[in-house]
Amino acid sequence: MPDKWGFPDLGFGVGLRSAHFGHILSQQPKVDWFEILSENYMDTGGRPLYVLDQVAARYPVVLHGVSMSVGSTDPIDFGYLRKLKDLAARTGARWVSDHLCWTGVSGLNVHDLLPMPYTDESLRHTVERVRTISHFLERPLILENPSTYLEFQASTWNEWDFLAELAERADCGVLLDVNNVYVSSFNHRFDPNAYIDRIPADRVVQIHLAGHTHKGTHILDTHSDHVIDAVWDLYRRAYQRMGGVSTLLEWDEDIPGFDVVHAEARKAAGFREGPGRYAAA
Repeated sequence: MPDKWGFPDLGFGVGLRSAHFGHILSQQPKVDWFEILSENYMDTGGRPLYVLDQVAARYPVVLHGVSMSVGSTDPIDFGYLRKLKDLAARTGARWVSDHLCWTGVSGLNVHDLLPMPYTDESLRHTVERVRTISHFLERPLILENPSTYLEFQASTWNEWDFLAELAERADCGVLLDVNNVYVSSFNHRFDPNAYIDRIPADRVVQIHLAGHTHKGTHILDTHSDHVIDAVWDLYRRAYQRMGGVSTLLEWDEDIPGFDVVHAEARKAAGFREGPGRYAAA
């Protein structure tokens, strides 16, 4: 099912990481697309920006941020948004995404994706902010479901219904991170399949896959390993509901060589050839 805006299915991509700069520039690997961490390039120049320009000239790119603080009670940072908009124009970004979270208060950025209370009040607040941000960026904002470790007792919505309602009311897109669904479902003891089934298919613009670290009593979303079978099963379920959606493999700690990361991303291609093909890949 195509999304409501007609964003393209870019195929199977990976995150642009400095550990792979040399390989990408010299080998020009046959990767479908790259996801760019917005904050890494908004206030920098030199080699990182040079590499980004080279990548954007050869591959489709999208921007993915971690500091928009959509759910914060602080005023919207239009200086940040202006730099983000300029970066999107410079790279020809297909879309711009961030997280359904807050990252600080009173002007302090704690550089973490903090969980939100899911209430009627926070929904109204976030809808208004998303609309304002989308209008400023002149494009629909795409929001990712976070991985969380704590919940607010004040919440009157579950996360998936809150995100679905937010997407409809604010007319924004969804970046469905199936690893985050799995991580949070274990940490908070809910059914991850119910989460996948509730998200409106025509709002999903992108999907994330990643590995994590299982600590026994809880799971940390570390992006430091291969994708586990249970997460692949959730991806299969999402694919059955949504069809071909741009899919990205995240690997941010203990990063192996580019070929290893790219091969993990390409496992997702098996779902376009038949169920269960990821195991063979």
